[in-house]
Amino acid sequence: TYLAPNGNIHDFKLMVRRLHEAGIEVILDVVYNHTAEGNHMGPTLSFRGLDNQAYYRLVPDDRRHYFDTTGTGNSLNMAHPYSLQLIMDSLRYWVTECHVDGFRFDLASTLARQFYEVDRLSAFFDLVHQDPIVSQVKLIAEPWDVGEGGYQVGNFPPVWSEWNGQFRDTIRDHWRGEPHTVPELASRLTGSADLYSDETRSPVASINFVTAHDGFTLRDLVSYNEKHNDANGEDGKDGESHNRSWNCGAEGETDDPEVLALRARQQRNLLATLLLSQGVPMLLGGDELGRTQGGNNNAYCQDNEISWFDWDEVDEDLLEFTRRCIGIRREHPVLRRRRWFFGQEIRGNVDIEWYKPDGAAMEDHDWEGAPRTIGLYMDGRGIRSRDTRGRPIIDDSFLLLISAEPDPIDWQLPEMDGAWVVELDTALPAGVADEVRTVTDDIELVPRSTVLLRFRPADEDGADER
Repeated sequence: TYLAPNGNIHDFKLMVRRLHEAGIEVILDVVYNHTAEGNHMGPTLSFRGLDNQAYYRLVPDDRRHYFDTTGTGNSLNMAHPYSLQLIMDSLRYWVTECHVDGFRFDLASTLARQFYEVDRLSAFFDLVHQDPIVSQVKLIAEPWDVGEGGYQVGNFPPVWSEWNGQFRDTIRDHWRGEPHTVPELASRLTGSADLYSDETRSPVASINFVTAHDGFTLRDLVSYNEKHNDANGEDGKDGESHNRSWNCGAEGETDDPEVLALRARQQRNLLATLLLSQGVPMLLGGDELGRTQGGNNNAYCQDNEISWFDWDEVDEDLLEFTRRCIGIRREHPVLRRRRWFFGQEIRGNVDIEWYKPDGAAMEDHDWEGAPRTIGLYMDGRGIRSRDTRGRPIIDDSFLLLISAEPDPIDWQLPEMDGAWVVELDTALPAGVADEVRTVTDDIELVPRSTVLLRFRPADEDGADER
């Protein structure tokens, strides 16, 4: 930003100040794992000319070549004090001088390779954890690189959060109709305890996402089976080829009303799953507007209509749906717990329960070969955390119904003394009807849809309002 034409560091500081005044934190995406000098054939711009072996990892028995775990031609030498000092000085500067609230570390596994393997005890982690400034801000890892053993989702130290690549893959697979996804879907909906519940980590360790700046936008994820990167000048060889996408029956742009309706519902399903899951949701800017890149999943090199936002083509229904999902999440702490579910009684109430379409609770044997539908009950009286004044947090209880089945499903609701208020339904363009809808015994889920129900006890006084 501040190195951009006509820009300066004062503009950046002013931006941070204004965002803070609006209640928005600033997370800086930092790329310390490599530089623009490329491989041994690249230009000499800075570090190569200053001290090549201090700043770059070299192949041990062929020190003319770089040891590359980033896919860019070089990797920073995390075993040398000069490189480590450079990174730590930079991090401290952005916090103390510019007041950013945290960092997202690109290809963070490379930063943990003090020697060959990714090491949780590396010097980089030691320096970060003992630093009185850097250790106090938000630290988010992209927990992989392209080197051997680089995929490290779930393996970063306790103070770190991680981009949860398994969340992305599971949610995409489920909604495109892959079989046998329900058991893993259950883990992703509840914060990925299988990845992060060890030691002192909590659900906020999981940065949940469906799309990111690399890859398809949300609209393209439901519109293309294949990448369309011809404009990038690499004969379509660049970009990820296995995108776990589904075009809903037609590749790319179409005027088929059934395909378009399904695509719209699929976008709402993916957004609802992201924003109603435990953990920290990360929404790609533009997904809430229906932004497309025309099937290009590697548009970093396109400074044109392919990558730009088209403010004249905003999907207003999708934007309103996203607002509603965020509003529900913000209002209800049971949807953003800071401690794990235990499946045990808390204050006389079981904090979580899984249900089948017939209204019965899931048993162990039900998980094998389960259909692509599940019901998640979250009891708002079973939150283990307390508020800032030490009082128990009590919230409403919710039943989240998810079905990726191609046919309608009649859900029998759990027998409870009260009624269920429909808070969200992805069958509707904005996610909710004009009038409050309540159900008691059963509800029909249209094919490939999500419904969020809030329990209203029989003795609850007062009418619901939108």
